[in-house]
Amino acid sequence: MIRIVDNLHAIPLAAAEFVRDMGCRTVFAFHGEMGVGKTTFIKAVCEALGVEDAVGSPTFAIVNEYRSATTGDPVYHFDFYRIHRPDEARDIGVEDYFYSGAPCFIEWPEKVTTLLPADTVHVCMTEEASGARILETDNFPLGNPS
Repeated sequence: MIRIVDNLHAIPLAAAEFVRDMGCRTVFAFHGEMGVGKTTFIKAVCEALGVEDAVGSPTFAIVNEYRSATTGDPVYHFDFYRIHRPDEARDIGVEDYFYSGAPCFIEWPEKVTTLLPADTVHVCMTEEASGARILETDNFPLGNPS
């Protein structure tokens, strides 16, 4: 499935649609160049899930845990930019997070490919010359869980 986010004002609507389409899937790997808007989009998705905490990049912490004010459930946001080997992520227990059933949003997932669950939804973000962002899922369309 492809989503086009034309401008910053369209992000909340696109994030709400993304959350609606998540279904029972919980692990989402966001691929894209630095500066394409992965953190910005994940922040909007977290807000659509009811997170009221300040959402920011967990570049130095590796993982940020938020709570949905609506449900009280955890939401995890990972940034593996500083990880050099999958074992570093395994040592902090990322597999426990991935299999917890809580939403997990992952930046720089290519650093931990071998640790990702088989049903991870891969989201590729690219930027058009117009500044629009394209979000494309590659393994199955959002909204139709397999």
